[in-house]
Amino acid sequence: MIHGLRTACMLVLAASIALPIFAQAPGADTYKAKCAMCHGADGLAATPMAKNLKVLSFKDPAMIKATDAQFIASTKSGKGKMPAYTGKLTDAQIRDVISFIRTLQK
Repeated sequence: MIHGLRTACMLVLAASIALPIFAQAPGADTYKAKCAMCHGADGLAATPMAKNLKVLSFKDPAMIKATDAQFIASTKSGKGKMPAYTGKLTDAQIRDVISFIRTLQK
């Protein structure tokens, strides 16, 4: 009985430690829903839509140099054929997506 309890406690402890590892970064779900169709799941803009619209990869030097303020402005107002997301995404969602994009640039 004690051995079973000890095993159960170890499993709970292991799960509680591992859970944050599997948690998705804030902004990932919004990115997948609103951005990945054109920018690609990996941000490399290798999708047919991205190629057709000449979307830059987030790893392009110009995109890496872009400030968060520039990303916010492009997201809110739209840029080129990218639609504006003002009123469709909250400021917090936009910031979270930009943070997620920064993880794709690494």
